Amino acid sequence: MTEELTESVRAQFAGINPAVADQQLNAKLGMELVEVTPERVVGTIPVEGNLQPYGLLHGGANAVLAEALGSMVAALNAGEGRVAMGLELSCTHHRAVREGVVTGVATPLHVGRGTVTVDIALHDDQDRRTCTARLTCAVRDRPPGA
Repeated sequence: MTEELTESVRAQFAGINPAVADQQLNAKLGMELVEVTPERVVGTIPVEGNLQPYGLLHGGANAVLAEALGSMVAALNAGEGRVAMGLELSCTHHRAVREGVVTGVATPLHVGRGTVTVDIALHDDQDRRTCTARLTCAVRDRPPGA
């Protein structure tokens, strides 16, 4: 991750409780951020280490990648002093992945005062769509002291 991107992500999550900062699911899956802007968030996960019993990428890993990227889009579009929290996630798994890296691209579909809805497309190393997801986040004022 570039230094500029790292600073952008740090600024976005400046209010994270230090006690949970090292317990993020994204890190456990090996997620890497490639691009982070309010218009587009791109990230990857390795297939290795994220398998289900049949040797395929676990559908839950797809869901975690989709929700992580979509939540970042929502948070970046929530506005000053506001937070975004996942409300609904739907995933359609189109094809199995056995190796390599899965790349997700999240873009906003709707940015409103109370909700943000994000489209997330996941692709394999051959640029074949493996999963389509949609995330809706509720947007609320940041609680005092948070």
